[in-house]
Amino acid sequence: MKVLVVGSGGREHAILWKLKQSPRVTDLYCAPGNGGISEIARCVSVEATDIEGIVAFSKENNIDLVVVAPDDPLAAGMVDALEAEGIRAFGPRRNAALIEASKAFSKQLMRKYNIPTAEYEIFDDSEKAKEYVRSASYPLVVKADGLALGKGVIICNTAQEALDAVSSIMEDKKFGSAGQKVVIEEFMTGPEVSVLAFTDGKTLVPMVSSQDHKRVFDNDKGLNTGGMGTFSPSRHYTEEISKVCMDKIFKPTIEVMKKEGRPFKGVLYFGLMLTDKGPKVLEYNARFGDPETQVILPLLETDLLDIFEAVIDEKLDTINITWKNEAAVCVIMASGGYPEKYVKGYEISGLEKFENCKDIIVFHAGTKKESGKFYTNGGRVLGVTAIAPNLEMAREKAYKAVSDIAFKDAHFRRDIGIK
Repeated sequence: MKVLVVGSGGREHAILWKLKQSPRVTDLYCAPGNGGISEIARCVSVEATDIEGIVAFSKENNIDLVVVAPDDPLAAGMVDALEAEGIRAFGPRRNAALIEASKAFSKQLMRKYNIPTAEYEIFDDSEKAKEYVRSASYPLVVKADGLALGKGVIICNTAQEALDAVSSIMEDKKFGSAGQKVVIEEFMTGPEVSVLAFTDGKTLVPMVSSQDHKRVFDNDKGLNTGGMGTFSPSRHYTEEISKVCMDKIFKPTIEVMKKEGRPFKGVLYFGLMLTDKGPKVLEYNARFGDPETQVILPLLETDLLDIFEAVIDEKLDTINITWKNEAAVCVIMASGGYPEKYVKGYEISGLEKFENCKDIIVFHAGTKKESGKFYTNGGRVLGVTAIAPNLEMAREKAYKAVSDIAFKDAHFRRDIGIK
């Protein structure tokens, strides 16, 4: 089969790496891809948001399956456009991807069907939002309604911080059109866990749990990022909690999306807070998480292509999905200055040490390859993933690998996987 993966980050590298292990995959393509991806797939110079370009390339090259990985093209309806041309595509259609594309929609859905989440209010007028935060209890969370690269969430400890957040999102348009509305919600406390699930709209199969580290600095300090590292499984996600989540969150979400005329087929990401009142939904994502995918897929034993096809054909109940009884830790090596200003184009050294390593995989995110050498080309540059029998061993291996890789001004957190 000829498979095209849409996207250019570490998540896409991990998906392609796993698909390459399938005996049924003959040709791999990625649009637009990156330096590391070019080692295992043919990179195509079509942007991930270019729906017409992706459809045209798929038709011209007789692509058998297109995997739409990022949030923007899903929200814009790329899967719909591919299906309209008779091209098999993995990912939710536009009306289902709204569960991530609009936080207001997802919060209203949860309120309507009693799916546990934080209390909230929605505003499309900045003055009314400011009036609300002046008399609110703190801390609270201000969220841009739309897609903001995982960065449109601001935790506020004072009224002034909340006023600044509203101004930044709604008036200064820090996140563009994503900030036309804001969701202001109560601040929940407890361990944060990510659970991704394969679903064909009827059957839902959770993947192994993981935990993401969003803040740029150690001890969860500094600005929110797309993710500075992750590990799997979560120490906090017990069998008992997983049953509660399945009964009260996972299954109900799939059922109500179908009831609303928005059947969800693809990967649904549940961002959870394990509060003292039970698990609650922080957010939904309509696709594989990044960098969660970089620790989850290395633990997957089942052929990923088989899973994708079972989801598309609504036959997920016929496939047995199994996982390694091991742990994985991914440390993100980022450009100095990320998530704000940073310089691109620095040469990366040390990658050759891991070319044939089975328990350490270096997933490329922001890289380019020129004349046989790799250079930095983004904020998050590499995801260094290690697999081991337990988290402590995986963590030790990941950081040893990070110490063997270098580029100018490299920045990484040193506490990934500790708690």
